[in-house]
Amino acid sequence: MVDSLNRTETEARTKPAEPPAPVAARNQPAAKRNRRKPRLSTRVLRSPSVQRSIAGLVAGYLRLVNRTSPISFDPPDAYARYVPRAPVIFTMWHGQHFMLPFARIFDFDARVLISRHHDGEINALVAQKLGIRTIRGSTARNPSRMLEKGGMAGFMEMRAALEEGACVTMTADISNLAARRAGKGVVALAKASGRPILPLAYASSRRIDVTSWDRATINLPFSRAVCAIGTPIDVATDADTETLESARRAVEASLNEATERAYRMVDGGNA
Repeated sequence: MVDSLNRTETEARTKPAEPPAPVAARNQPAAKRNRRKPRLSTRVLRSPSVQRSIAGLVAGYLRLVNRTSPISFDPPDAYARYVPRAPVIFTMWHGQHFMLPFARIFDFDARVLISRHHDGEINALVAQKLGIRTIRGSTARNPSRMLEKGGMAGFMEMRAALEEGACVTMTADISNLAARRAGKGVVALAKASGRPILPLAYASSRRIDVTSWDRATINLPFSRAVCAIGTPIDVATDADTETLESARRAVEASLNEATERAYRMVDGGNA
């Protein structure tokens, strides 16, 4: 036993020491040290000049779809029915938001929440080209990442916009989580601001349905288009956790009903 310990101690003294890691590397988390450099295609897509070019093409395409696809609203008296409730929080499902800049039920200042992620930069540029003011930030599945994703700043800016009399627009579902499942962000904003939530759904008779997490739709030119407005949801400023969950479910149900109605009107109901 003693001999074994002596041999181990001797080997430890004679074994060459490993070179120390650089100070900068030692101070970084392992995940950050192992992060790979983005691929060339990714770096190209993140180039500001490339993003501006793509945004210009997308905005031009959306204008073409709008010019060749007359839109009707359901209910048809949407302006008279809902304008007294403005400013409101417009909400829709991911993947149905592309044409909504053209589906304004009234001419209020409307600002849209867009992620700070680099993938959201093109969306922000498209919105700006279509004359929509943007608010940068996004919700997070992990509350600890709210500050990193700009969620708190975006939330505060949306509340301030509503207080100024502007409408705000945000998707109800959380990116990459679950299609057509409303998150808590929209009802939390309604509670903080005291403003109603107004669900919207857009559908066109000619489209490409994409097999993405959000069941996105690419609307095609020369279509019949419908913007369906769902039942408004009010959230009390003193709502407790149970009441907020009930409001979240109400947003989900209203959006699903409006989506089904919009698709039924354009092609028989394949929502």
